[in-house]
Amino acid sequence: MNTTAATPVQTSFGKPARGLRRDLYAILFESDTRTGRLFDFVLISAVLLSILVVLLDSVRSIELRHGQLLSVLEWSFTLLFTLEYCARLYCVDNRLRYLTSFFGVIDLLAILPTYVAFFVPEAHALLDVRILRLVRIFRILKLTLYVAEYSALGQALRASRRKIVVFIAFVLMLDLLLGTLMYVIEGPEYGFSSIPVAMYWAIVTMTTVGYGDLTPHTDAGRLLASAMMLLGWGILAVPTGIVTSEMAAQRVTRALRTRTCRVCNTTGLEPEANFCQACGAALPPERLEQG
Repeated sequence: MNTTAATPVQTSFGKPARGLRRDLYAILFESDTRTGRLFDFVLISAVLLSILVVLLDSVRSIELRHGQLLSVLEWSFTLLFTLEYCARLYCVDNRLRYLTSFFGVIDLLAILPTYVAFFVPEAHALLDVRILRLVRIFRILKLTLYVAEYSALGQALRASRRKIVVFIAFVLMLDLLLGTLMYVIEGPEYGFSSIPVAMYWAIVTMTTVGYGDLTPHTDAGRLLASAMMLLGWGILAVPTGIVTSEMAAQRVTRALRTRTCRVCNTTGLEPEANFCQACGAALPPERLEQG
């Protein structure tokens, strides 16, 4: 079997050495085989159709007319996902790691609400959690062509999290100051009954949302509001610039870091790769070579 598509997510659960469990693992967790790709297609289709059922079930008129059909479809998808969940548990060696992993929890949440609502009718509101099934599509996306972009975006967000936190804190302080100023200018007479209310208006204004439930009536208030609107345009671009700069820096770093396969001597492999994309041989862990 070709192993070029293997990723840390796939191998961390423990791949069986042989037998039926190994074949089942290849279908469920790997997408480099014909059966694996077919399973991914079926899974994506089932997830999207089940989400459609959830959306239609939330429409009162449709639920009244086709409630029984929607219920049958919902249970069909739930049983299908339950069978898949059990199959994943059966074929992995490290079941606890799969159960506690991000996608393991999502897989469980994809089926649990329906059973809980059946046995505990008072918990019917939990059925809305079924919408998390949509997240399961990222399991397929992560195992195929989008793994590099997915990882790059995640790394950029992690690297820039402190800058973003500092930026948000600065914006909140600015909203506090400007909201307080607007409270002094307008006052309770025009709806700015307290500083928290004025802060709410400042946040809505600076983010250019503009609900319109609070509006300044004095000339000074309108001048301040206009300045905040213009300021908001520039502020909204800052987080994007922070993340973009981190992604650009990581792209430069990635270009300078390569790995070489010692079996076929293929160079230029991704730093995060576990297997050679040319011959499928396992690469030594955490060993980076300068290209």
